[in-house]
Amino acid sequence: MDYVIRAVRADEWQSAKELRLVALQDPAAPVAFLETYEQGLERSDDFWRERTLGASEEGSGGVRQFVAEAPDGSWAGTVTVLIERPDGSAVFGGAPVVHQAHVVGVFVRPEVRGGGLAEELFRVGMDWAWSLGEPLIERVRLYVHEDNPRAAALYRRIGFVPTGETVPMPGDPTARELEYAVARP
Repeated sequence: MDYVIRAVRADEWQSAKELRLVALQDPAAPVAFLETYEQGLERSDDFWRERTLGASEEGSGGVRQFVAEAPDGSWAGTVTVLIERPDGSAVFGGAPVVHQAHVVGVFVRPEVRGGGLAEELFRVGMDWAWSLGEPLIERVRLYVHEDNPRAAALYRRIGFVPTGETVPMPGDPTARELEYAVARP
C-alpha cells in the first residue's frame, strides 16, 4: 500500500472539504452520512476551517480525522474518531456509560476500495484512541444503517460486533442505525 495514513492538519480544510463532498456523492451516502451533498455545499469556508482545525492535532484533542494520502498528495480515504466520556454528551446514539471512541465519517474512494485501505485507516484511528491517557478508552463504537451491508461487512472484518443497541435514523424514524463495538484489546 502506497498511502501514508496520518492526522489531518488544520490548514488542509480545502482538501477535507473536497473529500467530504466526494463522499456525499457516493451511492451509499444516503444511508452512510447524516448530511446531504447539498448541505455540504452550503457550508461556509469558515465551517470547513473550524471543522478541520477541530479534528487536527492542533485542535482540542477530543476529535481526530485521519486521511490516507497517496504519493501524489491526493486523499484516497478518511475516518474520524470522536472521544466520548460518561460526563459528556454523545454525538449520536445514547449517552456513553464508559470512556469510548466513536468512529464516524468513514469513506474510501471507490477506485481504491478492496485493497485494505479502510482497514488501515481504522487501525490508525483506533490505535490513536487506545493510546490516549487516563481515563483509558474502554471501547470503540460506530453506527451502521440497517441497509448498508457493505459497511457492516467491513466493520465485522475489522472486529466490530453488533451490540444489540439501535437508534432511529435521523430524518427517518422507520429506519434503524445499528451499534457495533469492539472492546479494548
